[in-house]
Amino acid sequence: MAFDFKKEYKEFYMPKNKPEIVNVPKANYIAVRGKGNPNEEGGAYQQAIGVLYAVAYTLKMSYKTDYKMEGFFEYVVPPLEGFWWQDDVDWAVETATKKKKIDCSSAEYLTIDEGLCVQIMHLGPFDDEPETVALMNDYLAQHGYKNDINSTRLHHEIYMSDARKVAPEKWKTVIRHPIKTRNN
Repeated sequence: MAFDFKKEYKEFYMPKNKPEIVNVPKANYIAVRGKGNPNEEGGAYQQAIGVLYAVAYTLKMSYKTDYKMEGFFEYVVPPLEGFWWQDDVDWAVETATKKKKIDCSSAEYLTIDEGLCVQIMHLGPFDDEPETVALMNDYLAQHGYKNDINSTRLHHEIYMSDARKVAPEKWKTVIRHPIKTRNN
């Protein structure tokens, strides 16, 4: 049976629609750096998603090829985060570029240690996120914490819905912010 990150790590992928504090362990990801409005048809954001899915599925299906990766195990592709977890990204980037006929060179391998965070399940379009973030900020203020977003600890979203297939009012997005105690 394939390993399913959503089922094994429910506390990180299926939070309630109210803020909660979590301690996120260090993890490995594939990421595409850049900027872009997720609502722009064919824009940089949507192109980045195409690159991430191409590389992710190339890695997932690698066991059916002659290319063998040390420590590989079968898994269900996790929700889009703009990150990934597997070594040998260079091989997957090259293979996905050839197979999918898109330039996947923007994908890179990262290790991120998020640590102490506040998270919530946002329901609805991305444009409505400021209201959800305000709930998170109120929660932090009431519980002795503050945001710790900076150049190394970033706003994090996990897209539980495929925005290409689900109506915006039904989108589910985990929003996660790094935090610290107010005294720090």
